[in-house]
Amino acid sequence: KKAVSFVVPALNEEHNIVGTVEQIRIAAAPLDEYEIVLVNDGSTDKTGAVMEALAAEDKHIRVVHNGKNLGFGGAYKAGMTMARMPYVIMIPGDNNHPAGGIEPILEHIGEADIIIPYVANSHVRQFKRRIISSAFRRLLNLLFGLRIKYYNGLVLHRRDLLSTITIETNSFAYQAEALVKLSRRGASNLAIPVLVSDRGDHATRAFRIKNVLAVMETVWRLMWNSDRP
Repeated sequence: KKAVSFVVPALNEEHNIVGTVEQIRIAAAPLDEYEIVLVNDGSTDKTGAVMEALAAEDKHIRVVHNGKNLGFGGAYKAGMTMARMPYVIMIPGDNNHPAGGIEPILEHIGEADIIIPYVANSHVRQFKRRIISSAFRRLLNLLFGLRIKYYNGLVLHRRDLLSTITIETNSFAYQAEALVKLSRRGASNLAIPVLVSDRGDHATRAFRIKNVLAVMETVWRLMWNSDRP
């Protein structure tokens, strides 16, 4: 059964959250069942109110309000605890991912435990972002003996497997932590190319000093973590 929980973290995205939901609806149309869990991560604008308005007119939508900003990973975890479908995927609330970039991921449901999309049109992203992302991927693959093509993005997980690990970080490295831990336990993965449209907002947030330090801390902890099969 192709049933998916879309977890949508959003921080001050009052102008983008409606567009994000519209793209998810289009992509989710062929599914047997779906839900959209909107996570208002301590926004100071009207993001929360817009989310509630969307939920009031669509039974597929539920809203989680974080009392304070937990970070991208923290928001994802808050939404994940509310997920009820067999599969879960994160879609940022910034409306950077058109339906055409989400649909290919959903088409491969059931072909592996984890569906890992990687950016096929990386030229649309900032050069700095491409270099850092490539270096991060190479470092993690080297440290953990993996061959994963991308450690961020719209990764689709089997929810039952995801619930067997603890994602400790609240930072942008939450997906990398999940992928490393699940791969250590023998979870299979399938990499597929997708297209993105990019405004660079989340790249700017990810490269803030506190976020970079949090990512480094996560990698260090994973190196010494005994979470193996």
